[in-house]
Amino acid sequence: MNNDVPLSRRTVTRSALLGTAALFLGTRTRAHAASGTTVPDRLPAPRDAVLTLPAPTGRHAVGCLPVHLVDRSRSDPWEPGIPVRELMLTVFYPARHPTGAAPAPQLPPQAATRFGQIAPLTPLGLPATGVDWGATLSHSVPGAVPLPGRWPVLVYSPGGGDPRGLGTSLAEDLAGHGAVVVAVDHPGDAVAVEFPDVTPYRDDPVRTTVLRGDARDRPSLFRTMTDTRIADLHFVLDRLRQPARMPLPRGLAEALDLRRLGVYGHSAGGTAATEVMHEDRRVRAGINLEGYLDRPPAVPGGAAELFPVAAEGVDRPLLLLGTERFERRRELDRSWSAVAARSGRWVRTARIAGAGHWIFTDYAAMLPQLQAAGLMTAATRNRLIGALAPTVSVAQVRRTVRGFFARHLSAR
Repeated sequence: MNNDVPLSRRTVTRSALLGTAALFLGTRTRAHAASGTTVPDRLPAPRDAVLTLPAPTGRHAVGCLPVHLVDRSRSDPWEPGIPVRELMLTVFYPARHPTGAAPAPQLPPQAATRFGQIAPLTPLGLPATGVDWGATLSHSVPGAVPLPGRWPVLVYSPGGGDPRGLGTSLAEDLAGHGAVVVAVDHPGDAVAVEFPDVTPYRDDPVRTTVLRGDARDRPSLFRTMTDTRIADLHFVLDRLRQPARMPLPRGLAEALDLRRLGVYGHSAGGTAATEVMHEDRRVRAGINLEGYLDRPPAVPGGAAELFPVAAEGVDRPLLLLGTERFERRRELDRSWSAVAARSGRWVRTARIAGAGHWIFTDYAAMLPQLQAAGLMTAATRNRLIGALAPTVSVAQVRRTVRGFFARHLSAR
């Protein structure tokens, strides 16, 4: 692509590197429920690794809150017996500095258990034992008092099969720099989604994934997944237009500046976010983190079908951010070239040198820890995220995403 801008290690400024020196210096604290009741410390077996996430670099403390939404206008596409579409979100936001409060876990407890059971069966090659997936803490305090202000709003869709919790590190960093980030789970697609309770049509508080392998290799499944995600994001955007009706911490609804609305997503989430940006003019800017913009051929040897955004182009800022080591990069480039050719100056593309597809997720920080603990080979780590050190890769992704939205969602 003519406007491809490679991002190498040298593009990470000295100040950014210095800023990340303290990324992993967070301390463990006792867990508390949102209600204020004390939860006993987790006691993983001595051999179980407890993984940590890099601390956000912004000057604001970060609050978070899970939100359960129900779209009664459509049924669930994955489970015929569910007559509505349920979603789980996490809202990350700038908060007043809490005193003595404990951060939320990266994954809710029951979802973490299911994640540990299912993730080793996926092509990622995660370890089946030796990790306490439920012990990883975020740096966000549940229900913290929102910081007064007018904050831009960013809606995030994770990669196919990924729970929203795997986007915690980037979301927290954006919130710490002054944004409200709404991370969306896509039930039936995500490995494990935990709901507040059971319902008459769902007898388990956790829904697990229907995916097996790469959905890109099954055209009808890929279509269902992406179309469902697009509809999910449209529903979330519509609900955000009425924030007073959402169960948000007191004062947060008034702080949402929906004139400065952005979307970003990884892989299948990047696909959905980019198409939603094309369809909804309320979205001022978007970032696609290595998501296809076409549907695979329905029959072998057939032609791929471009999403409307790639066939027609965009007229607002869009960043296509990929990696140098993505195994299906040539396939991806076809649709990326199409949207770039039809969008002129509105589209920029960039590649992170030496990185792999999952560098945009919390795996960028977690997989090197698994390798150091002897739970993952260097070959598997490099296949998934590349060999970049987390202090380099995490800083580079954060800086690029944050800089793009700061430029294009500035207050008018």
